[in-house]
Amino acid sequence: MILKKELYINGVKRTLLVDSESSLASVLREQLLLTGCKVGCNQGHCGTCTIILNNKAVRSCIVKMKKVEDGSSIQTIEGLANGEELHPLQVAWMGHGCAQCGFCSPGFIMSAKVLLEENPSPTREEVRAWFQKHKNLCRCTGYKPLVDAVMDAAAVLRGEKKVEDLVFEPVGNEILGTKYVRPSAKAKVTGTWDFGADMSLKMPNNTLKLALVQAEVSHANIKGIDYSEAEKMPGVYKVITAKDVKGNNRINGLVFFPSANKGDGWDRPILCDEKVFQYGDAIALVAADTEEQAKAAAAKVKVDLEVLPAYMSAPEAMADDAIEIHPGTPNVYFKTDCIKGEETAPLMEKLPNVVEVESYCSRQPHLPLEPDCGQAYMDEDGNLIINSKSIGIHLHHAMICTGIGIDPEKCFLVQNPTGGTFGYKFSPTMESMLGVACLATGRPVSLNYTQYQNITYTGKRSPAFMKIKLGADENGKILALEGENYIDHGPYSEFGDLLTMRLTQFVGAGYGIPNIRNTSYTVCTNHAWGSAFRGYGAPQSFMGTDTAIDVLAAKMGMDPFELRYINAYRPGDTTPTGQTPEVFSLVPMMNEMRPLYEEAKKRVKENSTDKVKRGVGVSIGVYGCGLDGADSSEAYAEITPKGVTMYNSWEDHGQGADVATLTIAHEVLKKAGYKPEDISLVMNDMRQTPNSGPAGGSRSNVVTGNATRIAAENLLKSLEKSDGTYRTYDEMVAEGLPTKVTGKWVASMCSDCQIEDGQGAPFSNYMYVVNMPEVAVDMETGKVKVEKFTCWVDCGTIINKLVVDGQVYGALAQGIGLALSEDFEDLDKHTTLVKCGIPQIQDVPDDLDVHYANPEYSKRPDGPFGASGVGEGPLAAPHPAILNAIFNATGARITKIPATPDVVKAALDELAAGVNA
Repeated sequence: MILKKELYINGVKRTLLVDSESSLASVLREQLLLTGCKVGCNQGHCGTCTIILNNKAVRSCIVKMKKVEDGSSIQTIEGLANGEELHPLQVAWMGHGCAQCGFCSPGFIMSAKVLLEENPSPTREEVRAWFQKHKNLCRCTGYKPLVDAVMDAAAVLRGEKKVEDLVFEPVGNEILGTKYVRPSAKAKVTGTWDFGADMSLKMPNNTLKLALVQAEVSHANIKGIDYSEAEKMPGVYKVITAKDVKGNNRINGLVFFPSANKGDGWDRPILCDEKVFQYGDAIALVAADTEEQAKAAAAKVKVDLEVLPAYMSAPEAMADDAIEIHPGTPNVYFKTDCIKGEETAPLMEKLPNVVEVESYCSRQPHLPLEPDCGQAYMDEDGNLIINSKSIGIHLHHAMICTGIGIDPEKCFLVQNPTGGTFGYKFSPTMESMLGVACLATGRPVSLNYTQYQNITYTGKRSPAFMKIKLGADENGKILALEGENYIDHGPYSEFGDLLTMRLTQFVGAGYGIPNIRNTSYTVCTNHAWGSAFRGYGAPQSFMGTDTAIDVLAAKMGMDPFELRYINAYRPGDTTPTGQTPEVFSLVPMMNEMRPLYEEAKKRVKENSTDKVKRGVGVSIGVYGCGLDGADSSEAYAEITPKGVTMYNSWEDHGQGADVATLTIAHEVLKKAGYKPEDISLVMNDMRQTPNSGPAGGSRSNVVTGNATRIAAENLLKSLEKSDGTYRTYDEMVAEGLPTKVTGKWVASMCSDCQIEDGQGAPFSNYMYVVNMPEVAVDMETGKVKVEKFTCWVDCGTIINKLVVDGQVYGALAQGIGLALSEDFEDLDKHTTLVKCGIPQIQDVPDDLDVHYANPEYSKRPDGPFGASGVGEGPLAAPHPAILNAIFNATGARITKIPATPDVVKAALDELAAGVNA
């Protein structure tokens, strides 16, 4: 039913004709193009769509237009600023680095505005309670900066602070290591930063909307597809199946270790043709005039399936009677060994302290608030342009062109402004389907996943079944490690061998263990395909190692902090792969942490009761920066009449590629008098930017950062005159000198790990973290709450303090979720953000106490200005530290995650019965 509504929107009277059943969010976005109102879940779970309706903060995705009264007043983020004068909340959001990816920022800001109107002087606890009640979620920040911003904005509104004091201003043309605001921040807090779904609404009228026909079983042979009825549905232009794909219809999984990998990497179809390999696999695409028409037609496509046994875990796929998921390739298709030092079996027989622990690291879902989305079109030169959330545009180009069936010279990928991905977009998701649909229809196309599709049909962290054995002497020095580990990588092999190699590199990392025999296997299953997730192999590794170390400490009656201190890297130690660490920062960081650890032990003991027991845990986390071996990157620098333009393909999914590029370039170019505002950025468009490699593996700050630095240095050399002054653009042109130069950096000091023994020097830089969470355990329910999280982080020189703080806070929040709540195992249950266990603000402590390593012992010889990476190190090992804190509190040892209340309660009951003693 169509309704006529007269509404006051951002102070302007508007007359609208709307569908009574449409949501307020859809009307704002689709009819008024007020796309600052974001839609993440369409279920009222995430708060990204929060706007102000009649002075109340509401989640507009669940407000039907029939419920919106005539004459209502509606305010969106676009109406918050007074011309160029931003609201104090917007300024505070910028100043505290709250707009990382920025997708949740408009919803939080609008929610906070109502809070401060109702309560001008809230406490931090009241701010947190407000966001909890109004279901505002953030996946990037760890929430602490958001509360900081609200408190500062409130002080400005009360007249206690000046708004200009909320944002850092450079002093003496210096921004390295400061809280300089990222260039994209203003657009993100004003709602003008168009994400992919926003761009889809602003495409030409002839754009076709796509919908997927997806498998609803996890393993089957395809016997036939009948789309005759779908073709006749209103608005349908074409139903696209595998037969319409011009290429080989496969994504190139890029086998990294072909001598040991029993697969060829060409196992993932773009559109399934012969088999279904996992729930949600795409079988066909429907292209129609509207998204609603495409989805209605997709529901009419009939797929004839022969359902096969589905192996939903590594043990099931390894069973003797399991069939090969990919005929001709065994389900266990890759093995890697870490062989370091002496044989360990004789040592294990002789050493006085030996423990063996089996543990499980779960299928953690990424849970970005922005669902996957993208577009494709042909440009005026006949090139296929694919816009998406890709965090590896050149990498994905290499993976999809053959499958699509297009000359690589005629295909270009562009990264849209992108919400957080946390690694899932290291794999191509919809890029190949967009390309196929565009070529098959000859029209521009757009595809937006729902949150359900995003959760069920994008990659997940690959679970690991770990078995770790440690042997130590009478003083606690660990002399031997043995491991047998299995990675459940889902049905598609892309990056599976590389992930499993990470277990060779990080099982035992951080500790000077001289003798290792560790074997890890990659297993093909029918659960969600394994994709990169922040930490990539380290959370699995440390779930094994740091749990076992805690068990060893308990067996020896030794303090777990002390046992780690004894074994932490010192000069003379090498990594599990035999590499000498580039710095030795763990021992000095632990020396600095020790007094706080002693205070924490006393505090949790004093605050424990029979009903709620408290404990403190510790762990060490390590992660490398780069793709293995001689990783490389390129960047350009160009002088223009207006200043300098920097070009790179440092994909940004919230981690701050823009401000890092700017800061690194500025640190060089300031010698010629350039200020930050004189430097422009062109990023992440294959038509203009070089191959800088993907934004994953914590490589970008080191590898692309160095390339950016070198490009700026090369430009500076070109500009320099013999008298020490610098040429202008006009002088460069007059002298016939090149105005654009290239910078390239190669990690030439690195080497690949050998497949025979895993030995090598894979990374130029590492990140080192010491974790210390404090937990409270409800003894009646098993509910665990992290009340405080202290950590020491060594990321080398800090390029931008706001970015680094935000990366650490966000990683710790995800680590809490990994430890206690997040999972994607049950295809019937784990289908929403909430049911997957995403941490809400009151699940993450406000007391995140982060310290950074002293530059005296942490400056990197091979990082830009001494920097390392940061994003993944803090997620390497917070989860075993939390489990260790549960043990410290209760004596119950938990070795699988997530440690949900039922899991913890069962462990407590077993302990009481004498089973888990």
